[in-house]
Amino acid sequence: MRRLSVRTSPVHGRGVFALSDLVSGELLLEYKGLHLTWREAQRQHARSRAEAGHTFLFGLDDGSVMDGARGGNSARWLNHSCAPNCEAEQDGTRVFIRAIRPIEKGQELFIDYRLTVEGRRTAAVRRMYACRCLADACRGTMLSGRR
Repeated sequence: MRRLSVRTSPVHGRGVFALSDLVSGELLLEYKGLHLTWREAQRQHARSRAEAGHTFLFGLDDGSVMDGARGGNSARWLNHSCAPNCEAEQDGTRVFIRAIRPIEKGQELFIDYRLTVEGRRTAAVRRMYACRCLADACRGTMLSGRR
């Protein structure tokens, strides 16, 4: 029985939604994609017609990246929220998405992207990574709170 569905999100583009109630701690899906170095991923992204600030790249602890746009699955449609109901956990080179609180049927699944960028966080960078989550505790950006 399918537990998740991808459809239009009120937050941004597409999103992943629960088709049934999900419990806290439940493993929901694996983030899949082509494994690349950051240099390869940046080169590929520069050649693509991706919207500014919009990628399916998932950074791994070893410094490599998983590109969900190539060889990926529905996990690539997870949107960001400053008050997420899911979290990503890495096991070697695999990434799994787990519920961190109960999620009701019909609700969208969210993770906190905690993105990092090199260099200064200029106004243009802040606009590129502006948050649209509308959470009460929204920090206004998909970037990590750390500088």
